[in-house]
Amino acid sequence: MTTAAIDDYVEFCNFMRKLTGIDLSQYKRPQMERRLRSFYANRGVTSLTETFARLRSDPAHLEELLDRITINVSQLWRNPEQWDIIQKQLLPELAQTGQVRAWSAGSSYGAEAYTLATLCHVVCGNRRVTIQGTDIDKRMVERARLGLFSNEDARSAPADLLKAGFEQVDGGWRAKMDLRRMTRFDVGDLLQMQPRPAAFDLILCRNTVIYFSEPIRDEVHARLASALRPGGYLVIGSTERVSHPAELGLTTKQPFIYRKA
Repeated sequence: MTTAAIDDYVEFCNFMRKLTGIDLSQYKRPQMERRLRSFYANRGVTSLTETFARLRSDPAHLEELLDRITINVSQLWRNPEQWDIIQKQLLPELAQTGQVRAWSAGSSYGAEAYTLATLCHVVCGNRRVTIQGTDIDKRMVERARLGLFSNEDARSAPADLLKAGFEQVDGGWRAKMDLRRMTRFDVGDLLQMQPRPAAFDLILCRNTVIYFSEPIRDEVHARLASALRPGGYLVIGSTERVSHPAELGLTTKQPFIYRKA
């Protein structure tokens, strides 16, 4: 790779941080740079610095780029084996305390948070449930607040649970009012957020930090662990891992589920 190529990537990261607040330099460079250069190669652009004027002046182009660099792949009941454990093991235990305070970290357009809300509605009875969803992409946060999902989003959802939490609308499904009352969505950058210690009983952070460099990933996991109360659970992606969980006060319940000691 040429020096010019290295320089224009760094300049692009600095530009995007100033323009959008998204710090691309904290992500794994090979994957992010490949994604960016592929996006612009298809448009005949060879240097990333050539894009600055258009990104400043063309909101539609900026939106298209953000769709490329922010990962918004999701669906209701994604990774159903994890949801089965959450429903049958974690939530019944957590509900015994009388409340469940949960955080969907990197919530995209809300599929994860509303799946969790449905299971809490079914499992937790009249316990108080609050679910906070945060995502760096304000467009996804606005979409999540609507609670609308396509039929494609619902393709893996168990029929009985889907009907328990959602009502059918044209082209898809909408979260019922009970679910929307227990969820809240805000813009939040995992690289900068400093959640209160012991603020949550359950944190879901799945398939998000895999795009970060290892030191940043470990810093994020440490903050997530700190935000759990003793006895709370951290759920990560099924292909992810927490480095040295014992140092964070975590014990492994499943390969992708950790309990705060």
